[in-house]
Formats: sequence, C-alpha cells, structure tokens
Amino acid sequence: MNDLTLDSAEDDTAWVSIQTPLDVESLTSFCQDVERLFRINPMLTFKSWQADDENRFQFSGQNISQDEPFDFDLTLQVRKLPDGIEVCYQQGIKSSTIFKIEPLPDDSEWKSKLTITDTYGGMSEKDRKEQLHTVDRSLTAWAKYLQQYLLYWHRFSRIGPWRWYMKRIWQPMNPSARRITYMFLLISVIEVFLIGLGAVIFLFEYS
Repeated sequence: MNDLTLDSAEDDTAWVSIQTPLDVESLTSFCQDVERLFRINPMLTFKSWQADDENRFQFSGQNISQDEPFDFDLTLQVRKLPDGIEVCYQQGIKSSTIFKIEPLPDDSEWKSKLTITDTYGGMSEKDRKEQLHTVDRSLTAWAKYLQQYLLYWHRFSRIGPWRWYMKRIWQPMNPSARRITYMFLLISVIEVFLIGLGAVIFLFEYS
C-alpha cells in the first residue's frame, strides 16, 4: 500500500513523496499542525516544544537516525505556500523542509500526493562536511509513518475518543513509549482472546 520514492539532487537536497487518502483541502488542513507533523517522525525523541503567536516554534530533543544519535535545539519559522508549507530552521545544518501538496487524478485510488523536501543549502560546503554527523536521515521513515498515520486519520478521525487519544496520549509519547504501549495493547488483546476461547471451550464441554 505504500508508494514511497526517495531521490536526491546534488548534495544539498533530498525528498520523498507519498500518496495519501485525503483530498488537497483536508491534507492542507492536516499539515497546519506542525507539531503533529514532527512528532509523527519515529526518529525524533522530544524534550520540549514551545510555540509563539508568529508561526515560530522552539523544540529540542534527540535524533536517532544516525548510527550515533545526536541532540538538537532548533528554532523553526513556518510560512504558508500556495501548495503547502515551508519550515525554515534558524540553527543546524538543515535550512528548510517543504511540504508540497498536489492533487492526484480522479481515477486514482489515492486523492493527493505529499512531497517532503529537506534542503541543506544554508551552509558552505566546508561547514556542511563538518556537520555531516548531524544530517537528518529520518526522511524515508518519517514519510512511511506519516502515510500510515494519514490512513488511520482518514478512517477514524470522525471518532471523538480516537482523536482525543491520538492528540492527548499518543502524540506526546516518545517513539519508544509508543512501541511499549503497542506491545501492552497487543498482549491485552491476546489475553482477552484466550480468555474468551477458554470460556467457549468450557461451555461446550459442560453444557
């Protein structure tokens, strides 16, 4: 079901495209929540996230996409584009991330395409080489998880308790906590199934 493509242009830009079940208007609205976009990235562990009234955000944490994880403390400036949004970084090797939204043909099973482009052109070549250990290599994983989230959003966003859980419980969790929670839920489902199966067997044997 995934349709992921990863390309690069020269040495300072990388992008990945995914197809989504949301129409352009719905996807545009979804992308306005910048914090949610970044928290979906499974390679980012958050320490803090702060926002002001001018589409500027301050966030810190750890990026685990490299063999040796590295810490970050970044200021983001977000501006709307005619076909998406652009996130500009005031620190670090990455200069911007663009989320470009395009419609897909009516005969497609998907409704829109989202292209995420990371640009590293804000530093000189020498400085970029010195900061290679802080290059964000999470782009493909981020796109994969984002596409999966959008599929769930398309199916369940009309359900109030689901939206509340994803916003208030799931979103603030770090990736490791989400994996642990998923395992507990899976174990609980299996336990309930086994208890139910045992009850059915008992009823058949003693009825």
